[in-house]
Amino acid sequence: MGKLFAEIGPEHQAFIEKQRIFFVGSAPLDESGHVNLSPKGYDALRILSPTEVAYLDLTGSGNETSAHVLENGRITLMFVAFEGPPMILRLYGTGQVHLPGSSGWDRLISYFDLLPGARQIVSADIHAVKTSCGFGVPYYSYTGERDTLQKWAGQKGDSGLTEYRREKNAVSMDGLVTPLGKRLPG
Repeated sequence: MGKLFAEIGPEHQAFIEKQRIFFVGSAPLDESGHVNLSPKGYDALRILSPTEVAYLDLTGSGNETSAHVLENGRITLMFVAFEGPPMILRLYGTGQVHLPGSSGWDRLISYFDLLPGARQIVSADIHAVKTSCGFGVPYYSYTGERDTLQKWAGQKGDSGLTEYRREKNAVSMDGLVTPLGKRLPG
């Protein structure tokens, strides 16, 4: 059985900072909507306080988390030990999406190295931290980051990324508008 905590403790922060990948889960309110689970890499997550985290979100083929957070705020981040002692850690919270030029973006961007294709920052106010054993998780060894996404974003350029986001990131697969979709012209 897992243990439940009200905030991110020092031991949780140390564990999170060792992980090279994390997963973000969200879902729409409509029960027929799709639950989304997205893997995130790079050095893109920051623990801002025992009850607040944020990650730099890069352009991808969808934008489900953004749409779900805009609709209902629910977000879960999961970290898994693939090396070392077994553990799974989940952060349960209420999210916000911060687009470039917004006050939230301006407040948070200094915590990150701006990566090619950065489209938004997702922050979460954490109300619960849960740890569990992770005994069934296999070992995997980290060998490095893929550079494909950053190269792709660099080749697209600003106007190409804007067009791609208009086509792929403005609306979720369930038809929910994303914050980007509300902002993008045309």
